This record gives sequence, structure tokens and C-alpha cells, in this order.
Amino acid sequence: MTQSLQIGSRNSTSLSLSQLLALKARLTKEADQRKAKDQLAHFTPYAKQREFFDAGAANRERLLMAANQVGKTFCGSREVAIHLTGRYPDWWQGHRFDRPISAWAGSESTESTRDTVQKNLLGVPADRENWGTEAIPADAIHECKMRQGVADAVDTVAVRHVSGGVSFLGFKSYDQKRKKWQGTKKDLVWLDEEPPMDIYMEALTRTNAVEDGRIFLTFTPLLGMSEVVLMFMGKS
Repeated sequence: MTQSLQIGSRNSTSLSLSQLLALKARLTKEADQRKAKDQLAHFTPYAKQREFFDAGAANRERLLMAANQVGKTFCGSREVAIHLTGRYPDWWQGHRFDRPISAWAGSESTESTRDTVQKNLLGVPADRENWGTEAIPADAIHECKMRQGVADAVDTVAVRHVSGGVSFLGFKSYDQKRKKWQGTKKDLVWLDEEPPMDIYMEALTRTNAVEDGRIFLTFTPLLGMSEVVLMFMGKS
């Protein structure tokens, strides 16, 4: 028994420095790859993001209005992914759905929805092999159905929920006009970039048809004191 332990000890120290460095590099790479495929598990919000999430517990309608390039779309995508998967982190104090959900996410055009909303949820649109390296974890992506006519644009994504069921997210755009936003109930709608008032009201109606439906917006107020901005300013 003593001899066996000694042999084990000699073998464990027999790696050269270059081999140890190579092993460390490989283990680091593997850890980075695992993290990349589950960004959601490693997401910790900063104070303003946390405040916005928390506000969802009591408010059916929310607006995150801020300057360009400060992480509004990033923030919105993480909330959507949390609801779609049901993977609520320990720090979460916002609204919780106790079931798989049906949701929409949209922006000004199909192209802008693809390049911002879809990218932040799934990954670089043209790099399908690496979808699952953004907000929605790779192991949660059940199926993606592509949109016809626009390269690399997703129409709907089915997301595995912790309950064992499946959530569904449809990608929309404001240039589809109001009628394309009618008809179906939605648990959650996320509008990235300021929508026309008629689009906002249709999206809101979809969530009002659900007992605990939620809608939130993330944008920079490029249109100034528009109807949508004034509506939220009046609620503050």
C-alpha cells in the first residue's frame, strides 16, 4: 500500500512545466466554453438593471430609458431569457412566471430585430453553430424556426423551461404594422427601440389578456417627448 502511494506521488509530479502550462490552458479554455454556453448563470446585474427588474413585480408596464450604448438591449435580453427558461437567480425579486410562457420581442424592422434583439438573445445571427452563447443558454434552445426572406433572421424559438415544458418566443418588427400585432395572448412582450403608439397599444393588449402579463420597453428617446415617453413620464 505504501509503495502504491509513492508511485502515485511520483507520477503526479512527472509533468514538465510546458505540459503543466498546456494543461492549465486547456482547462481554462474548457471552463470558458462552459461559461459561454450558459451566460445566464453568470449574469449579475448592476444597480440600475436590478432596480428595473425588481419593478416588474408590481408593474405590468415598464420602460428602461437611457442613453445609447449603456446596455439597455443587453438588460432586456437577460430578463426575457430568465422568464423563458424559468431559471430565476437567487437575487431575483421581479415578477415570476410559474410556467412556460409565450412571448414576443421586437424592434423597428426585421433586420434591426435580428441584429440587436436576436443577437443578444441567441448570438451572432450568421454564426448558427454558436447560438446559445448569449442570454438563452445553449442547452435551453429546443428549436429555432427561420424567417423567410431575411438572411439569418429567426421567426420563433422554442426554449426548454425548468418545469419540463417549453416556452415560445416570436420575433416581431414595427414595420409589420398594427395588424401583425393583433390576435394572440402573450405573457410577455419586450419592445427594443421606441415603438409607434399604435404598436405599443396592440402589444399591451396582448399582455392584458393574461392575468399576470407583462410588457417592457428599452430605448433611447430619440423622438423627444413622444406620446409613448409622455405616457410613462405621467406614470412616474
